[in-house]
Amino acid sequence: MKTALLFPGQAAQFVGMGAKISASSETAQTMMTHADNILGYKLSEIMAEGPAEKLTETIYTQPAVYVHSMLVYEQLKGSAEPTAVAGHSLGEITACVAAGVMTFEDGLLLVRKRAEAMQSACELNPSTMAAVLGMDDAKVEEICAGIDDVVPANYNCPGQLVISGSKEGITKAIEKCKEAGAKRALEIAVGGAFHSPYMQPAMDDFKEAILSVEMKDASIPVYQNVDTKPHTAAGEIRENLISQVISPVRWTGSINRMITDGIENFIEVGGKGKILLGMLRKISREVGSELWQEE
Repeated sequence: MKTALLFPGQAAQFVGMGAKISASSETAQTMMTHADNILGYKLSEIMAEGPAEKLTETIYTQPAVYVHSMLVYEQLKGSAEPTAVAGHSLGEITACVAAGVMTFEDGLLLVRKRAEAMQSACELNPSTMAAVLGMDDAKVEEICAGIDDVVPANYNCPGQLVISGSKEGITKAIEKCKEAGAKRALEIAVGGAFHSPYMQPAMDDFKEAILSVEMKDASIPVYQNVDTKPHTAAGEIRENLISQVISPVRWTGSINRMITDGIENFIEVGGKGKILLGMLRKISREVGSELWQEE
């Protein structure tokens, strides 16, 4: 059976993450200490103890989700033989590490740079995001096209599309989506308009960092957010990681492409609850799914 590993992105954080696995695994404890040393601060304490407000700050959230996913992935290794990987937004870097494209250390440094760059971009250009539920993607796209500075950001699953833009533009888009029959349309509590042109300064900063990191061809295909296609060439993966910062996350398309390519089972690695598996069930109920969390 062909299996794909799915790695979550921002929003998968929770206070207490990593505490249980670090207490029961010497390998996890060593990795957590190593991450603290690389970052120069006690990420392990923020993950385990919070407070939640601090853990939801982009500069801490992204390293926390990455490290947590890698801790759980280490537990999973040997229990599953994946034939492909994919990650939602930030999770794509984790997927690349799992596929041997880069080291855990380089992945963490890139995640830190990505988080810092995105945080700076948010402060430079105040903006926001909103989730639109119960409406066809095409209709949401049509509404976005009619409003300046609002674009589709996350194609999560049928009936769930997240949009990004200026605060004024998002307010207008929410009203128009509700008028057009959306089941729900609500602003999300995030730092800014991720996966949109508002993140151009972040992409420029991130590009400089990622070009300095050694990357190898992937051992198994990485299905990437930008184009939904499987990639193994290091150069292609690098360019797609850069473009992803300002491009929409095409998660629905990525899952459908994997299914078309013969993937029969999906394992969500780490995270909080069943975020990715919940999306998966709305995309297809014909495939198998498993959740692998810390124990």
